[in-house]
Amino acid sequence: MSTPAPVSTSAPAARKKVTTLTFRHKKERREPITMLTAYDYPTAMAMDKAGVDSILVGDSLAMVVLGYDNTLPVTMEEMLHHCRAVARGAKTALLVGDMPFMSYQVSVEKATRNAGRFLQQGGMDAVKLEGGRERADAIRSITRAGIPVMGHLGLTPQSVHQLGGFRAQGKTAIAAKRLVEDAMILEEVGCFSIVLESVPARVAELISKRISIPTIGIGAGAGCDGQVLVTHDLLGLFDRFTPKFVKKYANFHLEMQRAFADYIEDVETKRFPAQEHTVEMDDTEWDSLLEEIDHRN
Repeated sequence: MSTPAPVSTSAPAARKKVTTLTFRHKKERREPITMLTAYDYPTAMAMDKAGVDSILVGDSLAMVVLGYDNTLPVTMEEMLHHCRAVARGAKTALLVGDMPFMSYQVSVEKATRNAGRFLQQGGMDAVKLEGGRERADAIRSITRAGIPVMGHLGLTPQSVHQLGGFRAQGKTAIAAKRLVEDAMILEEVGCFSIVLESVPARVAELISKRISIPTIGIGAGAGCDGQVLVTHDLLGLFDRFTPKFVKKYANFHLEMQRAFADYIEDVETKRFPAQEHTVEMDDTEWDSLLEEIDHRN
């Protein structure tokens, strides 16, 4: 009879901190990069334990957490507040802070200063900002300050009014050519990666092959070097609408409604709190309390 193999009691090896260099190496090895959004401590902790490569504290916070119609109203202070929460929960994923509307468009100096705040005050490892050639000077200045920058091309939500709504981009040859050119410019000025949002899959794949830095797709097909989703969409937490490119892995909104309804029913029917949910007092102490109260009265 064979001897059973010994059971290992050693803990699994700790995961190394993901860096911008990790991103580049994964592209070189053709290993897909995983990225998700988070806005709070417990979500970031769960993602980190699951092994996600990168966490984006996205300006999508404005819509899926704060309830705005688009991403424009969220402020620097609100973004930094949520960045700090995520940084406390995630220790190994690469943390990227999304620069909000008007935090980098006004001037190169303001863009660089605000980018620095994400690292200094928000605990982030890098920043993300939207736009192509028109953001070249700002990106160049930020990267020269030692701050890694992730670009963002295609559907850029902060330009929703200029784009005429949340619409796919790069669907004509002229528009696609501009996207390719912008991606090459972003690589040239120092971006370590680029998000491609809502662009035709073949255009995203072409860009991914033309540049040496990783592309992270969202609604841009499987030809990108990695993928990102808004976590509230993935979990079915955001019930107002779901973009076409989202794959729902759960329906937490429905589960929350059920849990809340069960709680309300339990309270109204006095099934909750039950004895197991109640703090008890020693009988001797209870009798002493009653005697004290009777004596005072």
